[in-house]
Amino acid sequence: MNEQNLEDQEKRLKEKMSKIKHPLIVMSGKGGVGKTTVAVNLAYALSLAGKAVGILDVDLHGPNIAKMLGIEDRSISTFEFGIEPVEVTKNLKAVSLALTGYHCDQPIIWRGPMKAAIIKQFLSDVNWGELDYLVIDAPPGTGDEPLSVCQLIPNISGIIIVTTPQDVAVLDARKSVLFAKEIKIPVAGIIENMSGFVCPHCHTETDIFKKGGGQKAAEELNVPFLGRVPLQPEFVDFGDKGTPFVSFHHQSKSAEAFVSIVDKIKEFTGENNEARV
Repeated sequence: MNEQNLEDQEKRLKEKMSKIKHPLIVMSGKGGVGKTTVAVNLAYALSLAGKAVGILDVDLHGPNIAKMLGIEDRSISTFEFGIEPVEVTKNLKAVSLALTGYHCDQPIIWRGPMKAAIIKQFLSDVNWGELDYLVIDAPPGTGDEPLSVCQLIPNISGIIIVTTPQDVAVLDARKSVLFAKEIKIPVAGIIENMSGFVCPHCHTETDIFKKGGGQKAAEELNVPFLGRVPLQPEFVDFGDKGTPFVSFHHQSKSAEAFVSIVDKIKEFTGENNEARV
């Protein structure tokens, strides 16, 4: 790409991002903590709260949001003037490598520069339009993808960090907090996922992975604690069927937790209103 094309791309990127009020990055220090599940349900819950939301999947080696939103059989559209995201609902749009024609079994064998180039293309060429929130699902860790996003987007509102309660997950979550502080981006808060298991029969909650590790880390690192989300077994089926659990289980403990988390995020970003999930 020549210098003129790079300048044009930078201009498009700034123009596209200027229409998005609050870009939010969802990160985790390690894999297996339910980060993508949290990102998908968070974006869906914000859309149910009446916000215009986009969700961008930059977890290039494991692009799963299309599956979790039930849109894996659809594709983004490419035109002369940019890329059109897939419309999930009236208030929610999505972009993922999984929506570009890649087969779900095909491994992505790319080095850092290629991944950075793809992320930059998504940010500069996708026609999101006017959005209240852009939820960006980053891969685990503090490597190329989250760093590229943070360096490319000039107006990031905050980083949301997902952890589970046990010590090994919290240890890595602390690294994500320090990553955010190092690059001078606000931490919107920590979400403690899989914090308790709700029995589908007796509805008793059991602390399989302990409880409180994420909250303790938030207190020690002086960042907001957004809430704890218990694990419910039916969520596995919902995820496999492409149905965010917040869309149907508003009375479940986990969905109720997301109502509270969404309220805190709206407060953090100054987007409070009367709309509720």
